[in-house]
Amino acid sequence: MTPPEIVEVLIGLGSNLGDSPELLRRARVRLAAGGRVVLMACSPLYRTEPWGKPDQPWFLNQVCRGYTSLSLHELLAYVQAVERELGRRREEEKPWGPRPIDVDILAYGALVYRDHLVEVPHPRLHLRRFVLVPLVDVAPAWRHPRLGKTAVALLAECPDTGRVERYVP
Repeated sequence: MTPPEIVEVLIGLGSNLGDSPELLRRARVRLAAGGRVVLMACSPLYRTEPWGKPDQPWFLNQVCRGYTSLSLHELLAYVQAVERELGRRREEEKPWGPRPIDVDILAYGALVYRDHLVEVPHPRLHLRRFVLVPLVDVAPAWRHPRLGKTAVALLAECPDTGRVERYVP
């Protein structure tokens, strides 16, 4: 799989442990360090009800749109390094449990791809309001490469009823 020279990416950020606004800020700065990911737009922060495991603190979530020349697997390694730098320890977590930072590759251009390490577009993107609400802020006309629907249409059809509120510090 040879990536295009520059590809548009959508990246989801989340945090519900520690100083979440600061952790999200540091994640954005670190992602953009050295020009590996050029962030063009980031949504406002949203306070969101936990998905999958309700007995934990609410999250702060955000979606950023940007560009990279990294291959998909290079980008995956990079976002996981950013997570580790900011205190995430995947081996110690429970699925869908609390975490200081979560950096997800939501989309990598129009690529539809899956292997044992990564899947794009993110397999549950269209089922999660906490992803779709901020995604609509930065890329309302983005079209899901597998489902063929825009971010706006996906949000309108989303079965998730979890609360997603604009974060006000």
